[in-house]
Amino acid sequence: MLKIALAQINSTVGDLTGNARKILEYSAQAQKAGAELVVFPELAICGYPPEDLLLKKHFVADNIKAVDALAKKIRGISVIVGFVDSDAGGKIYNAAAVITDGKLQHVYHKQELPNYGVFDEKRYFSKGKNSGVVTIDGIKVGVNICEDIWIDDAIYRLQARAGVKLLINISSSPYHAGKLKSRQELLVRRAKESKIPTVYVNAVGGQDELVFDGGSMVVSSSGELLARAAQFEETLLTLSEQLKAATTPLLDEAEEIYKALVLGTRDYASKNGFKKVALGLSGGIDSALVACIAYDAFGPENVTAISMPSPYNSKATRQDAKILARNLKIGFKEIPIKRIFQVYLKTMVPYFAGLKADSTEENIQARIRGNILMAIANKFGGLILTTGNKSEMAVGYCTLYGDMSGGYAVIKDVFKTKVYELARYRNSVSRHSVIPKSTLLRAPSAELRLNQTDEESLGSYEDLDKILKDYIENHASPQEIIASGMNAKMVEKTLRLVDLNEYKRRQAPPGVKITPCAFGKDWRLPITNRYKE
Repeated sequence: MLKIALAQINSTVGDLTGNARKILEYSAQAQKAGAELVVFPELAICGYPPEDLLLKKHFVADNIKAVDALAKKIRGISVIVGFVDSDAGGKIYNAAAVITDGKLQHVYHKQELPNYGVFDEKRYFSKGKNSGVVTIDGIKVGVNICEDIWIDDAIYRLQARAGVKLLINISSSPYHAGKLKSRQELLVRRAKESKIPTVYVNAVGGQDELVFDGGSMVVSSSGELLARAAQFEETLLTLSEQLKAATTPLLDEAEEIYKALVLGTRDYASKNGFKKVALGLSGGIDSALVACIAYDAFGPENVTAISMPSPYNSKATRQDAKILARNLKIGFKEIPIKRIFQVYLKTMVPYFAGLKADSTEENIQARIRGNILMAIANKFGGLILTTGNKSEMAVGYCTLYGDMSGGYAVIKDVFKTKVYELARYRNSVSRHSVIPKSTLLRAPSAELRLNQTDEESLGSYEDLDKILKDYIENHASPQEIIASGMNAKMVEKTLRLVDLNEYKRRQAPPGVKITPCAFGKDWRLPITNRYKE
């Protein structure tokens, strides 16, 4: 059996030169470790997903040039790497290059093109037809790409019938909670079906709202897990002749999600040229969790938290914001907005005469804060992290040009109940709890008016999140949700709010996807929509 290395790398979309350099470096490391073959992820040359860059013919041509140039530098080891191929007729393919002794020995074109969820491959790629069977150092190998192994009776079955001794799947499979377990179960099933050892190499890293979690693995012909790489880390997993290596344990759900949020946030900032970040720190649970993620992603010296108390912020929340910043040793500024708010109200007196105060005045406070955060970003540089969670985004409990102002929405795909779980997890891995206990125990509130609580407007978050999860992730009807035991009036109100606030979500910054259906590419409802279920 071949001595194989699995190169779980973090490519950057469009960085053809940098990605090729990394592939060459990892190939050299694998060769030094005694490997005869090193395998890289799907579209590792150009990064995944390249989206409409694929409509640029010069981009596709440059990516092919990068593969050709890379091939000439590969000596003494075989390489399998993903790239975009094209034919004489201008069709393009999601492809795997097999490189040996300075030459492209074989190119396989992906046959099963996913077109659901975050995937749009049929928009760009043509369906491949070649076998993907190639001989490397005398061993017959079947090469396929991501979705090819997810579809029953796909190319992997034909490769098995062709007598291959090893199946190799290169992938860029985006993360959501629990996805690694599903992948492993699939690979075990495929290896048993084909009775052939199966190698799976996944990408790692953040790309806009997507996170690729790695977890590359090898499964024996009998379905035994022989090796599994760590999640959320670049690594080179080198296997012995028996295809055995160390297996990292599966992470608990909270740790897995937390690491995804850190990696996604870090890569979004760093790949877009940001070294520093800032956020509004209210003393509430959402901003506390985002501050912890920022600390873990960038280090305390690169994080600034800004408290912007209004007349309605309690001493307790102001104090909690200060304590958290001190515990994390991040930068902290307090910029009161009371005087600015009063000027706004005075300015609008002639225009609001005779009208009662309502959400208008509440939203003015949020928009003042948004302006201050953006002013800090403009003056000192850095990326503003917003702190709204999925429950709020779903029902529109957020303010356009206010708390939605910023460049990246870290917990945009995290329901409120999960925010508390992640906060408790983050405290559990610190020597001393960094998030104050009072922040965890206090009833959540936007503090935009006296004695305000979230749940007086939204109902209990436990019930709200159950309704939202069913509606968003399972596309359940109101009748189905009510039949599950939820209060009919709350269901009706919640779903109406979700539908009404699509226009807000379209204007929100991107954020890390951690559920099977995140607001973004997964969720494509029309803004103008009169269908009422």
